[in-house]
Amino acid sequence: QVQLVESGGGLVQAGGSLRLSCAASRSIFSVAAMGWYRQAPGKQREFVATIASGGGTNYVDSVKGRFTISRDNAKNTVYLQMNSLKPEDTAVYYCWGAWGANNYWGQGTQVTVSS
Repeated sequence: QVQLVESGGGLVQAGGSLRLSCAASRSIFSVAAMGWYRQAPGKQREFVATIASGGGTNYVDSVKGRFTISRDNAKNTVYLQMNSLKPEDTAVYYCWGAWGANNYWGQGTQVTVSS
């Protein structure tokens, strides 16, 4: 079993920045992939960004150029740097990780962007 704990959410004005962190209870050195998803009120959970074990990254089009995903294997932590935030980025952000055939999710952290 793996626990993923997110932190760093909060309330920010449009144009501002936040950095989310996701700390894993197990080593992420060889994990297949980790990433971030988000769910806005009344909407389905959607993919935001992923980072593979080799460091390759992938982003949803709406955040490209504004968000950056990174990982620190020594700290078993994945980050999501969010810049130029927009009101439409408001959502609960969930950390995700795939260890082998198993998927794990964090409990979520709220990000609210005011206009």
